[in-house]
Amino acid sequence: GLQSEIKSDLYERPTKASVDYFSGKTVKIGEETHTFTVAEATAAYIYLDNNGYVTFDGEITDKYRAAAESGSFAPMRPEIAPYAKGVHKLVQAIFDPSILDEMAGNGHETKVKDNPLNENWKDFRELWERINKRYAYTVEFDSEELIKKSIDAINSELRVARLTYTLTKGEQTGTDFNVESTETKKLDRSQGSSVEYDLIGKIAEGTTLTRRTVATILSGISREKLWLFRENPEEFIAKVVGLINRQKASVVVEHITYTPSAEEPYSQDIFNMSRASDEYAKAFKAKHAIQDYVFTDGTAADSVERRFAKDLDTAKEVVVYAKLPRGPRGFYIPTPVGNYSPDWAISFKKGTVKHIFFIAETKGSMKSTKFGEMTRTDEIEEAKISCAKKLFNEISTSGVKYHEVTSYQNLLEVMETL
Repeated sequence: GLQSEIKSDLYERPTKASVDYFSGKTVKIGEETHTFTVAEATAAYIYLDNNGYVTFDGEITDKYRAAAESGSFAPMRPEIAPYAKGVHKLVQAIFDPSILDEMAGNGHETKVKDNPLNENWKDFRELWERINKRYAYTVEFDSEELIKKSIDAINSELRVARLTYTLTKGEQTGTDFNVESTETKKLDRSQGSSVEYDLIGKIAEGTTLTRRTVATILSGISREKLWLFRENPEEFIAKVVGLINRQKASVVVEHITYTPSAEEPYSQDIFNMSRASDEYAKAFKAKHAIQDYVFTDGTAADSVERRFAKDLDTAKEVVVYAKLPRGPRGFYIPTPVGNYSPDWAISFKKGTVKHIFFIAETKGSMKSTKFGEMTRTDEIEEAKISCAKKLFNEISTSGVKYHEVTSYQNLLEVMETL
């Protein structure tokens, strides 16, 4: 029936957790529904990763399944805590599709709405034809430098939590189970495990390095750090991949080169992504965008992206603009540290600004810091942004410029420097 179709359309059976999986999903929390924004989806995935609930490639771990059975999940950060039940429903739906029944809601309601291209597309077409090419990159860098930096980072920063399990003792009376005591113990993985891991292969896959390079890195780290693999293989692999990618981010950008790939250009169909109907109440109703509704990141009504969209929509210099779709089916630039999706494509009136075609990334601040230093995620994101700058501002002959900005006024100021 209709409800089954809705469930199929909205929640096509996933096999892994990811930011894209959470983003845009609608769950029922109490009597209300909530649709996860990209920011909330990112926070949810980071929560799973930090607590060892997913492997480095998004598969749900036994640790999560055990926590689900006992109901003893790690606490969430304040910004995502109100939606904890929704997060866990979505995760459990990956291995228990029956969970989707309660998430699909009333089958007679319209759950998805289209946001088609409007008449402004004709003014956007010239810019689109300049940026819709797909690119491939090549990068040459000193492998020895990367190997040394990776070894040093792993030796100084790698921490792996030992796996634990909880013994619960009690007495069952009928259908009730009365807990008398619980005891948490550390799992002794050094005694051996029946699960085999292709350690080098998994790390090579997560870092896109050769097996030989990964083997050289692992052979160079201290015995103490390598031994941590036996304590918690999945967390070891995930964290080593992260540390190596962090080092890659610092050495590859200056050596990267982009060339047009043989793939077909992006189709305008990538903008035709359906949204849950209740998301439209939070969307920005635009006049000069290529779609009637602009879906911005951030939970606040006055977020950086929301203000930016409003300013674009009222600026006399702007002819038309688009919020570029993210994710594997969206618009992205390949980089050695992961695909990168910029936020905005903007076409200005000739004669009003220095560059009439612009790609912009909106940031709350130009440098995200934590205790005075950039976080690992920030460093990789900065590397992706640097790759985009190199592509648009140095390599591409499309006449399109790129930069990260904090506001529309900042965009106008930055434009004059390019």
